[in-house]
Amino acid sequence: MAMQHTIPAESLVARTARALSQISLNSAEGEFLGAEDELLARLGVSRPTLRQAAKIAENDRMISVRRGIRGGFYASRPDADDAIRTLARFLRLRGATLSDIMAVSRHVSEEAAQLACACQDDGLRLRLEEFAAGIESNDSPSAMIAAETEIARLLAAMSGNPVIELVMAIGYSFGMEEQGVALYRDPEHRAICRKQQRDLCRAVLDRDSDVAQLMMKRRSDTIAEWVRQPSGEKT
Repeated sequence: MAMQHTIPAESLVARTARALSQISLNSAEGEFLGAEDELLARLGVSRPTLRQAAKIAENDRMISVRRGIRGGFYASRPDADDAIRTLARFLRLRGATLSDIMAVSRHVSEEAAQLACACQDDGLRLRLEEFAAGIESNDSPSAMIAAETEIARLLAAMSGNPVIELVMAIGYSFGMEEQGVALYRDPEHRAICRKQQRDLCRAVLDRDSDVAQLMMKRRSDTIAEWVRQPSGEKT
């Protein structure tokens, strides 16, 4: 008799957590979803099951549970930082390194630089102009890290593609965890980085997509070389 392979059924707690998340998605962020007794009746589950499911949905930032006056379940939403932390944690558990991330994110960054040239948002372009005007003041490791994070977020936002924003953010999250300020302890590295930032900003503000892509490629090549470089050595 042939053996039959069965797929484990989704647990009641998991189904209830999914149902809570769906109720939240069908509501506006912050909207009251109901008191515990109301959701028990609506979902037809026991109190322990609902509470376990609520913990799962709350960990996923899909609901918030409040106690006391005006207590109950409220619709919530995960933000970009939640998604970045979750994905970065998953990739690290799979053994990914900064070099692995850069092998992918460098191409995304080049695309972001090209797309940013076509940005029609005057507010974002003004922020990039203001960033460019302050580049020379970034002469400490911490200031350089903040500047690198800011320009990456700006160009990603100017690209108009949320997937690009996510991929670039994950790359910088990895960089901070793995390298910290190490990449920018060397004054020579900081000087190179400032020049590359200036060149990239100018290309984007001039709407020269070919030059912007080239400048981003040079930045990626430089950082990749620094990452490969043994601590304490100079190229």
